[in-house]
Amino acid sequence: MSEQVYHIPALLDETLAGLSITPSGTYVDVTLGGGGHSRAILAALGSEGRLYGFDQDLEAEGRLISDPRFTFVHSNFAYLRNFLRYHGVDQVDGILADLGVSFHHFDAAERGFSFRSEGRLDMRMNRDASRDAASYLAEVEEGELADALYLYGELKQSRRLAAAIVKARAQAPIESTLRLVEVVSPLINRRQEKKELAQVFQALRIVVNREMDALRSLLEQSLAVLKPGGRLAVIAYHSLEDRMVKNFMRSGDVEGKVEKDFYGRVNSPWEAVNNKVITASDEEVARNPRSRSARLRIARKIAPAEGMADDLADDIKQQLKNN
Repeated sequence: MSEQVYHIPALLDETLAGLSITPSGTYVDVTLGGGGHSRAILAALGSEGRLYGFDQDLEAEGRLISDPRFTFVHSNFAYLRNFLRYHGVDQVDGILADLGVSFHHFDAAERGFSFRSEGRLDMRMNRDASRDAASYLAEVEEGELADALYLYGELKQSRRLAAAIVKARAQAPIESTLRLVEVVSPLINRRQEKKELAQVFQALRIVVNREMDALRSLLEQSLAVLKPGGRLAVIAYHSLEDRMVKNFMRSGDVEGKVEKDFYGRVNSPWEAVNNKVITASDEEVARNPRSRSARLRIARKIAPAEGMADDLADDIKQQLKNN
């Protein structure tokens, strides 16, 4: 299987440019997947550069990059700081997170990520995790399920969908992809059937893998892990993910709580590298349709001295104005 079939990296050139890679630097790809982004980062590094690739799916280990500058870490990126310390790394020059799902996961029927083929409702990125999607649907309360379908699937009919699933599971377990499709299809808009089915599966995947919790943890740890001047690049595919990233890069807080200084400026440990979100070009979407919803944001960690210099400049301006 070729790398491109396994996974085509989205916004590759834009990501590399945004990371502004230093040949001797240390970088982390927290979503190794098919290794497309990682290989490109390694190509930009010199002999002293280092790259750490995180992936919670052991199948990624079978596609490891044979390079002395590369270290594979079998872990969820929620544990970024602990595992970097384990490898003797305190701070890095750049972090990349591509929050998309690899082609392989969608196309492997036995993983249960897609509504297009028959398979157990698994959806676990880490197959050692105790709860898969079938187990979740067997146990979740109706109200909680409705909230998940609304928040993570953005489905307006979430309450009716949740009620249908709870009613159906009382008659027979919902353990396969096609069984779930059979249950929800009567409530799906026929004019956008594929889109809404994908949203149902997306919501379950996000819940089963606790993706929003993991992203929050990654963002909060990135401040401690990045060197001053280091860069964080995140490619999101879901509006909630993108909103969390946008909030964090604007204010340093995932909830978007903004603190301002005496002069009314936003106090943030970040400086935006791209003020406007980066999306795929028409040419890239034609080559890789799954890049259509990719949204790249990049920020640089501000060194404390930079903030002090700005404060001093403002103080001088204010004094001159007063005089």
